[in-house]
Amino acid sequence: MTHTTASHKYTNRLIHETSPYLLQHAHNPVEWYAWGKQALERAKEEDRLILLSIGYSACHWCHVMERESFENEAIAALMNEHYVNIKVDREERPDLDDIYMAATLTMNHGQGGWPMTLFLTPDLEPVFAGTYFPPAEGFGRPGFATLLTSIATAWREDREKLRNSAGQLVEHLRQQRASGPALAVGEAELRLALVQYAEDFDSAFGGFGAAPKFPPATALSLLLRLHQRFRDPHALLMVRTTLDAMARGGMYDHIGGGFARYSTDRQWLVPHFEKMLYDNALLTRTYLEAYQVTGDPCYRRTATATLDYILREMISAEGGIYSSTDADSEGEEGKFFVWTPGQIAAVLEQQEAHRFNAYYDITPGGNWEGKSIPNTPRSLEIVAEELGITAEELQLSLDEAVPKLHEARLRRVAPGLDDKILTAWNGLMITGLADGYRVLGEARYLEAAQRAADFILATLTRADGGLLRTYRAGKAHLNAYLEDYAYLGEGLIDLYEAGGEVKYLREAERLLERVLSDFLDEESGAFYNTARDHETLIVRYRDGADGATPSSNAVAASALARLSFHLDRNDLRIAAMRAIKAYGSMIARYPRGFAESLCVVDLLLEGPVELALVGKKGTTDLEALRREVAKHYLPNSIQAIYDPTARDGAEGLPLLEGKTLVNGKAALYVCRGFACQAPLTSLAEVKSALTQPA
Repeated sequence: MTHTTASHKYTNRLIHETSPYLLQHAHNPVEWYAWGKQALERAKEEDRLILLSIGYSACHWCHVMERESFENEAIAALMNEHYVNIKVDREERPDLDDIYMAATLTMNHGQGGWPMTLFLTPDLEPVFAGTYFPPAEGFGRPGFATLLTSIATAWREDREKLRNSAGQLVEHLRQQRASGPALAVGEAELRLALVQYAEDFDSAFGGFGAAPKFPPATALSLLLRLHQRFRDPHALLMVRTTLDAMARGGMYDHIGGGFARYSTDRQWLVPHFEKMLYDNALLTRTYLEAYQVTGDPCYRRTATATLDYILREMISAEGGIYSSTDADSEGEEGKFFVWTPGQIAAVLEQQEAHRFNAYYDITPGGNWEGKSIPNTPRSLEIVAEELGITAEELQLSLDEAVPKLHEARLRRVAPGLDDKILTAWNGLMITGLADGYRVLGEARYLEAAQRAADFILATLTRADGGLLRTYRAGKAHLNAYLEDYAYLGEGLIDLYEAGGEVKYLREAERLLERVLSDFLDEESGAFYNTARDHETLIVRYRDGADGATPSSNAVAASALARLSFHLDRNDLRIAAMRAIKAYGSMIARYPRGFAESLCVVDLLLEGPVELALVGKKGTTDLEALRREVAKHYLPNSIQAIYDPTARDGAEGLPLLEGKTLVNGKAALYVCRGFACQAPLTSLAEVKSALTQPA
């Protein structure tokens, strides 16, 4: 499709892309390319700079920059005249995002974000990098039009200088990737992590550090492990304070369930309203773990509402799980999610509305830009006392009101849905759903996890057995990255442990063998983010630290370690140890940046308790034992459910060898190193065997 304006002609090259983010830009008067041979060859042939713009569908400031600059005819004309313009969806191409975010952070003294805006030489080396730029000078940033002109002038008049400085930056990035000498990581680093979290803990509102605050799910999961290992009450206090504050705040969607990406303020009230699949997957697991540790029904409710939001709004007809929803609707951030007392009164009866507004902080003045983000700053008991009713009566009223408001909200214009299906993020949510079934006993979560796993394995698997990264509108494409193999591999292990279907463990084994063959750095033991046969880029990136999602290197190590215990394979255990040791010197300095790695260390130091639930599927005695096991927080465990009458491919799994019913009844076998205690058949025996000492 070709468009003509008075000033220039441009060709729309994004119209056939499947990424919703790229399609959003298909109508811009910018001559956009997707990253690929056509664009890169043009840059080389014409010796042009590349303008690389990286963002994602749910990114608020990406939408702002599009409206202000990429839809601006004059700015688009400058872009088309001087640059080869490439638009990248960071969620489809994390390899490019990793490399060029590292460059952006280096060039901007640690500041980065999206939209990410870079100018590259035809050899793909960055000469300038930043994030959002306004169309004209403002916000302490140069105007985008001015920037376009000045960089084009510098390239025309002194390109060798730019090439030299870009080459030096790339060399710096390559050196940055060196992780230092491999060092063993142990209990000292676990204790130091506890100290570092305590130093940065916000005792008033939870979380770590100042605003903006991102949900620290992986850190909280580590702290639960550290609380159990060291019997440290402050570790649990940090977890509970943070989980309580997030669940009370506006970052949590009290009407529809699920969490927004982050809070702009210290007290978790005002989010950027986009919802990401990965956050909700990770937080689900953490709230379920906290429920096991504490028995607090708030954590159960929060996890349940989050999982039900995923089932209701984020699962495709084929079973795959969508990526995200936008912050904006009708051009306004958060409009879908905020309320006024008048809007509440239009849905609820007077008394019901009064109670709802009192508890959820819906006021005439509002708590954000004149409107109210539902949040619960005061306890149910305090509000009930103020209203002159019991807490039970108030809870009943709220339970009846919320579905009515949710139904009314569905009649609003909804934020945009990014309906692409990413292998890695589906892997994370398969874990969340499998845990939801295992801990809460709700079969709908297991069914959804199995459907998602079956869809990914059937639709995003290449002919050679490797994985693809992304799927949308009937098309799966782009070779997968380490995080796809690692997150899906771990999710399949979780699915096997929850439901007992051996095929998922076998698929995990196959994928993790591929991790070892395609991603391993033989010298260090760490895993690269891209496979051996991946497109050659300026850096082959690897990183052991956690980001918004846990380190893919650490998740690969976790999955390998767990699989090693299921299969009794020491080679996999050694590979897991090497992957963590590769970053040992960095972990020793700043362990709290490596929470997922330290979870693996905790497992490897202790070794797992091995639990085999043996019984006929669907029987009440097996289900009763399963429910009792689910009450216990056992992070360092491997679990299996086995029906000895089914003969479903359990051969070669040492935990299941020789396990039988006991006098026709279901039994739990508790083992270490496959040496098992006498099988347990009563709930009291199971509770006694699994209860952690105080």
